[in-house]
Amino acid sequence: MFPVRDFWRRHKKKILITASVIGSGYFLYKQYDYYSRRLQVIQRELDNEREADELIKAQIQAHFEHIQRIADTTTLPHAIQHLQTRIEEDLDLSHLTERLMMGKGQPNTLTLAEKLDLWENLKILSFTKMVISLWAITVLSLYIRVQVNILGRHMYVDTARGLGSSHLLEEAELVDRNDEQKFLAFSDFLSNYGLNTLIPRMQIAVAEVLKSKQLRDVFDTTTLRETTIRIIKIFMSTGRPHHWLDYLMPEDKQSSIRGTLSTDDDATVTNINKFDQLMMETRAVLLSAEFGNVVERSLEVGVNGLMEEMEGSVGGGGSSSTSGTPLARLVPRVSQMGPLLLEDPRKTRFIQMIRGIPEVEIFFTLLYANTVPAS
Repeated sequence: MFPVRDFWRRHKKKILITASVIGSGYFLYKQYDYYSRRLQVIQRELDNEREADELIKAQIQAHFEHIQRIADTTTLPHAIQHLQTRIEEDLDLSHLTERLMMGKGQPNTLTLAEKLDLWENLKILSFTKMVISLWAITVLSLYIRVQVNILGRHMYVDTARGLGSSHLLEEAELVDRNDEQKFLAFSDFLSNYGLNTLIPRMQIAVAEVLKSKQLRDVFDTTTLRETTIRIIKIFMSTGRPHHWLDYLMPEDKQSSIRGTLSTDDDATVTNINKFDQLMMETRAVLLSAEFGNVVERSLEVGVNGLMEEMEGSVGGGGSSSTSGTPLARLVPRVSQMGPLLLEDPRKTRFIQMIRGIPEVEIFFTLLYANTVPAS
């Protein structure tokens, strides 16, 4: 008994210290074990979240490629076919050529003034038809690509919300299939409505440029390129800024609606305008300076492609006075270029030329990246 007390008395301090160290060590071990387990849970959650994000990215790409295929194989070909039909109907030149041919076969049926008037109309309408076809297919193809990118953002929201992504903005606007189809159907707005105003506006620009061009004037590819570019520039710069947007889309009714509502009505606007948001986003992109630059660059490439097609008929732009073709002989070829430009985009290289422009590809890459929330 006494030896134990004596041992305790002599080693009490060491024993207490040892017990304290052991107790502290056990406590630290339990804490370490708890935090280790907690870290493992967090790591698994992070791994699961990364896997979900990778899945979302894969779904985004799959959705985007799917709707791009729809646009390339269905939306764009249908829109261009409809556009070609309308242009052929509204700019039918057969009545002019038939009267000229009749006058040629029966010299006394037309006076000289009537012949000159018919040739003048044929000249203006032929160039109008060619330049409208060039402008329309260029801008329409870009417009449909913007639609695809805008839809890509909403597809991201749908997919991310379905997978429960923590990065999803809950207030983001969704779009159902009916709204998607309705939105894409506006690719026909140009053919159904826009041409009614576009044709006379373009005809005015053509008449302005060609008023000094006589039928006997010799055209080479350089002259034809300069003439075509000048027509496009006058058309684009005449009128209020972005007037050409009215040919592609209906007027922006959303801004007028917002102007008549108070701040308290904002929730109502959001609830009733899921489709309108798509249109608003599209309009915002088309009004941007960046898109304006893309349109300008695409039209330049389009004119160059057109000149390549016309080169055999026009002749080179050499310094020789005999190079080139009189305008009177060039007019029939000009009138034929419209239908050639509006061929099925799956069979023509014209659309591919536009898509191959580096500035265009950079624009749409950045547009898609900016409209999809960063993960």
